[in-house]
Amino acid sequence: MIELRSDTFTLPSRAMIRAMSEAELGDDVYGEDPTVRALEERSAELLGKGAACLMPSGTMANLASIMVHAPRGSKMLVGTESDIYIYEAAGATVCGGVMYEPVPNRADGTLALADLARGFPDDPTDEQFALPSLICLENTQNRCGGVVLPQSYLREVREFATARGVAVHLDGARLFNAATALGIPAAEITRYADSVQFCLSKGLSAPIGSMAAGDEEFVRELRRVRKMLGGGMRQAGVIAAAGLVALDNLERLHEDHAHARRLAQGLAEIDGIDTDPEAVQTNIVMFRVTDARFTWQTFVEAVGRHGLALAELGHGRLRAVTHSGVSARDVDEAVAIVRRVLSNGESH
Repeated sequence: MIELRSDTFTLPSRAMIRAMSEAELGDDVYGEDPTVRALEERSAELLGKGAACLMPSGTMANLASIMVHAPRGSKMLVGTESDIYIYEAAGATVCGGVMYEPVPNRADGTLALADLARGFPDDPTDEQFALPSLICLENTQNRCGGVVLPQSYLREVREFATARGVAVHLDGARLFNAATALGIPAAEITRYADSVQFCLSKGLSAPIGSMAAGDEEFVRELRRVRKMLGGGMRQAGVIAAAGLVALDNLERLHEDHAHARRLAQGLAEIDGIDTDPEAVQTNIVMFRVTDARFTWQTFVEAVGRHGLALAELGHGRLRAVTHSGVSARDVDEAVAIVRRVLSNGESH
């Protein structure tokens, strides 16, 4: 099976498995796991933040961060194409009593400042309205094709939020893909956010875990919320050890980006596929099937029978994600499968 549905479908490297088996352990709920502490310190350093906290998942990292920033009964402004809004089970409302105010994502992943401004009531003293307390951004932006938000835009949002007295949280699940694409340290991106989370278990290829970071006061409160949500872990150094290996191998992401461009270029040469290789910025390739013999469902089923797994992101858009489990040979084989299926018209 060539797994291009998600960059979470990766096996830990031998180095990760060895580090996990040899990790020095303690009770992380009491802050006594030295491997977790090392990962948290390393993460905070990479992000330019005062502290960081190991979380079981990116969903919990985002949720806990939102609950720290946003009081019950307030609202957060979030993109209509964001993972927080679409894929995280309305946790902010269910668990935190926080209202979502969806703001349209533009094609480049950004939220127009004018649209953000409409989320603020003309009269903040009017008790009829929930007041904004948080702006959430996503970088890279998954459903917009893994695009990287411009640094100039992040600075504008930071200034906009500061002027209105609200916080900025960055869902950086694929943060290091953004940093790799821009050729800058991750801290240059996160400097514009009050808090950030990134996933160890996507392109970084660890088997589990995410990190959330901010200043020391934020992280102290974050740990309390983590415990409340059931995210307190004991000998979590077995997880953290893989994360440390991942952070020592960030340069590998260049390979994923090259494979994504290779995939997009190959797909663009096939009749019946609509994609733009020039739009590929990181490790995500978006495309559509234009061959009238297929729906997206029958196409995904057909290539699946040949061992190629793809994901659909709504409105017939298909997504392929490159990761450490995908080689250049796999990319070429995936292109060959698509060409073969469309050539033979295997819709059933």
